[in-house]
Amino acid sequence: MKGIIFDIRRFSTHDGPGIRTTVFFKGCPLNCIWCHNPEGRNCEIEKAVRINKISEREFKVEELIGREVGVRDVMNEVERDMIAFEESGGGVTFSGGEPMYQVNFLKALLIESKKKNIHTVVDTSGYTSKQNLEEIIDLVDLFLYDIKLFDDAEHIKFTGRSNVTILENLEYLFNKGKKVILRIPIVPGINFTTSNIILLKEYISLHKGKIHEIGPLPFHNIADNKYDKLKMNNPMKDVKSLK
Repeated sequence: MKGIIFDIRRFSTHDGPGIRTTVFFKGCPLNCIWCHNPEGRNCEIEKAVRINKISEREFKVEELIGREVGVRDVMNEVERDMIAFEESGGGVTFSGGEPMYQVNFLKALLIESKKKNIHTVVDTSGYTSKQNLEEIIDLVDLFLYDIKLFDDAEHIKFTGRSNVTILENLEYLFNKGKKVILRIPIVPGINFTTSNIILLKEYISLHKGKIHEIGPLPFHNIADNKYDKLKMNNPMKDVKSLK
């Protein structure tokens, strides 16, 4: 079983409870214009150019974004932090990109993690088939579930996809009694609007008791260098980060 990832970040404290190791999968079906991990969009390994500066001179260095790995390759990295997991109540988080985009590889990693009694988190946009969720639901301790916009036309406009499947899958997780943290990106001029906030409040009120926690994610523009490196246009280049 092989998969393609673009990073493994150890000692993370923002991707679930405790100290975590976060595995970033390549490939995402959405095209959010504020994306801060553009290197995770394409499911293929990509070439990029990094510019290194020494004094007044610039050197272009070609690098690969992403690498093919096996289940044991990833688990060797994850298991290095077992003591930190045990002492902090942490574990492994599978993020991206969209980890559900490589659901078979994700499932294999979740199975190996549960064999080691490692707490598992899946950070997802929810844009996947119900069948894919059924494949992994019993192996996941916590879902970090991104809700970007409630109006479907607006969601299509700014992410390229409808939110119907996303909201249906979220209902499925609630009905199964899964622990879910809603993660809400706060993006100026897009979803940080009166209409979207009203819809968010209505949704929270309707699902009171089912949502474990709500985590706002203020927009930041620190990914601009990633867009440059990948020769991609950054539509949010001139938008200031929120504090």
